[in-house]
Amino acid sequence: MTFRYKLKKLFDLNKYLKFAILLLPIIAILWFYGLLNFLQKIPERITNKNPTSDAIVVLTGGSGRLKKGLQLLTRKKAKKLFISGVYRGNDVQRLLQVQKHSPAEVLCCINLGYAATSTAGNARETADWIKKHGFSSIILVTANYHMPRSLILFRHTMPEIEIVPHPAFPPQFEPAQWWARPRTASLITSEYIKYTIASTIIWFEQQWGNSIHWFDTK
Repeated sequence: MTFRYKLKKLFDLNKYLKFAILLLPIIAILWFYGLLNFLQKIPERITNKNPTSDAIVVLTGGSGRLKKGLQLLTRKKAKKLFISGVYRGNDVQRLLQVQKHSPAEVLCCINLGYAATSTAGNARETADWIKKHGFSSIILVTANYHMPRSLILFRHTMPEIEIVPHPAFPPQFEPAQWWARPRTASLITSEYIKYTIASTIIWFEQQWGNSIHWFDTK
């Protein structure tokens, strides 16, 4: 290997390095712009305080979700309540006991789904349950920071179903000055990344018709 060849390779490497250095700030700006846009999608309040639908769907995994779903069912805002992503071993009686809720009021109207282990799994499990019951609308209950990703996955999986978002607001999630709150900042960043991945996969599926089953995010 001649000296001239080594020198040429070094100059080529420097060229790629300069390009990477120029590209990184652009990627960082785009990523931050996307994050700010995602923050606008996180509900700050419940816009529809008196929703009605065929069914209420609660996604497990956070505080306040099941309580909100049970309140809606008790107020007869839907015929059925479906809880998706329940851990094996839990049953309706146990869940009602944990929530300190009287089983006599709602026991007949609650179904549990045990198959889902991710948000995409929640969407598929719910779609199967809705099809079985012949429903055409749902109230979707999950944490406010989880709602944007849940909505795009649910609407993609069941485009013919009317979905009314009804967010829960976990006390540990404090969006005011979120950048100064490590726990909230971590939740937002994690959800933003998962939302971006899910959106990208949905876009590819719409272009090429591949199934979203090949990727799940919790």
